[in-house]
Amino acid sequence: MPRRLSLILLLLLAALWVAACYGVRFGLLENGSWVDVCADNEQQLACQARSGLGLLIHFGVLGQAALVASIPAFLIPGRIGWWLAAVALFIGLPALVFYSVSMAVFAVVLAALRLVRQARPA
Repeated sequence: MPRRLSLILLLLLAALWVAACYGVRFGLLENGSWVDVCADNEQQLACQARSGLGLLIHFGVLGQAALVASIPAFLIPGRIGWWLAAVALFIGLPALVFYSVSMAVFAVVLAALRLVRQARPA
């Protein structure tokens, strides 16, 4: 696949991923009706997902994971580094959406820089 086409496809997938994350944020995390539902029945799957996402946000796991993936991706040449940067981007974008911005912003910038970097001629 040509380089430009793969970047366009990655950009489209990233936009869809961000839209899905915003759907989860506003539909599950910030919706006040879930507070009443989860107070009555904590064993419901949506309530457990809401609680788990809250813990991930509180401890900054998404931002840390994105940073851990983006630093080696920036340093590793070739396709492995490119794919690792794509993974870091797709971990870092939800971190930005879910208020774990402190480390995620660096991870997303590093991943994006790695994704658009030209290959070195041999």
